[in-house]
Amino acid sequence: MRRPLLVVLAVVVFLTGLLWTLQGLGYVGGSPMTGRSVWAVVGPLVAGFGVALGIVAVRGSR
Repeated sequence: MRRPLLVVLAVVVFLTGLLWTLQGLGYVGGSPMTGRSVWAVVGPLVAGFGVALGIVAVRGSR
């Protein structure tokens, strides 16, 4: 039960980081985050954390 929950959480974290990156770069508008360089830096870090969490969730303790 824990593994599927972690995979879903990893996907959500990755997609959030991707959205923040695109907003920071100005590709997604309609937010106060749009065009702010801080989100272009924070976004990839969050997306990378999501990928790492996904790897841990999938490979985890077998």
